[in-house]
Amino acid sequence: MRIIQNNIFFILLTFLPISIIVGPAVSLFNIVLIGTTYSYFFFKYDHFKFLHKNDTIKIFFILYLYLIFNTFISLSFETSVLRNFGFIRFIMLFLAINYLFHIDIKNTRIFSLWTIIFLFFIFDVNFERFTGANIFGWGAISQDGKTLPHGPRVVSFFKDEPIAAAFLNGFIFLILGQILNFLKNQKYKKTIFLVILLIFFFSVLITGERSNSLKAAFGLLLFIFLIDIFDFRSKLIFLITLPIMILITVTNSDYLKIRYHGQIFSKILTEKKFKNIEENIYLKLYKSGFSVFKNYPLIGVGNKNYRIETCGDKKKVKRNDYYCITHPHQTYFEFLSEHGLIGTLLLLSLFFTLIFRYLKVIILSQNYLQIGAFVFLTTNFLPLIPSGSFFSDFNLSLFILNLSILYAVNKKTNVFS
Repeated sequence: MRIIQNNIFFILLTFLPISIIVGPAVSLFNIVLIGTTYSYFFFKYDHFKFLHKNDTIKIFFILYLYLIFNTFISLSFETSVLRNFGFIRFIMLFLAINYLFHIDIKNTRIFSLWTIIFLFFIFDVNFERFTGANIFGWGAISQDGKTLPHGPRVVSFFKDEPIAAAFLNGFIFLILGQILNFLKNQKYKKTIFLVILLIFFFSVLITGERSNSLKAAFGLLLFIFLIDIFDFRSKLIFLITLPIMILITVTNSDYLKIRYHGQIFSKILTEKKFKNIEENIYLKLYKSGFSVFKNYPLIGVGNKNYRIETCGDKKKVKRNDYYCITHPHQTYFEFLSEHGLIGTLLLLSLFFTLIFRYLKVIILSQNYLQIGAFVFLTTNFLPLIPSGSFFSDFNLSLFILNLSILYAVNKKTNVFS
């Protein structure tokens, strides 16, 4: 029976990265299927009997109760209900992944297959950047009938959405952890690993996604400093090498110069930019998010209700200097505007507790997969960096997946141990 359990979860979880790429509908179906499959074992073996005593599950329970409560205080019940009540599927995903590794804590075949998927995605990102389109012909732009090989941000298999770097960041640290496990007994493991790491970062950088490149740079530095295979001298060399690599990569691409230098540094360093700061799109989004928070300081407008508030009554929109959009493109402003001060403090307390409560165990055990998951989760809360909506299917799938791995792959942290 356990072999059947193992195989079912193995197949579904192996398909998870691909389902995220294909689209939210397929990803939703896959996660629901994983949760539904796990629920059979939940009731068959009466997991509630010991899970209800687990502190991690209690935190998830409080989080879910809050989201249900948030639905009833939202501007629009209909807009919030599916997102908030639907969070249960991510709790089931968390339990399913923990249960899979409880059955077999050494079940790393999944990570080996994820590595193959990830490497193919890396290849496609580089292929698109240097040819103008990915292997399916997606991503190329045309101006006056001419394809520009260094056109917009790389989309790869996402076709119409420039979120390739966000996907890479969602798996890059887990894959690096798996590669470290594979190289454990190799003679030149440090050199090989650093080369692979730099190739991975290069692939994120060339997408042209500035916020995710910044997250990747911070995350890779944190990853290097948390793992034990490098001495202080090696870590210092990497700290010097990374900015040099960024400089060389950016200066050798006209498009990347525009994305990273032309749209950031040159505008900041000129007097003209100080006038243009007020016109900066992200500043407008942040100001709009803060305006919503000021109008609903305690409980916010409700999850997924930001657009209803900022695109509603025209007089109110103009009076508050709102920017009509689905969310303010920054996690903290999203929390403040949609959940208010009370909800934001609760959400951050719960998420930070889930992420940091076993930090000492993770560092001491030197479980590279755990360290990779921890690094990704940490980068999600870097201040003032633009981001997608935290509670979107895409972002939450990557977040909960990494949170699940953070707990599942170590007997000391697995919720079933």
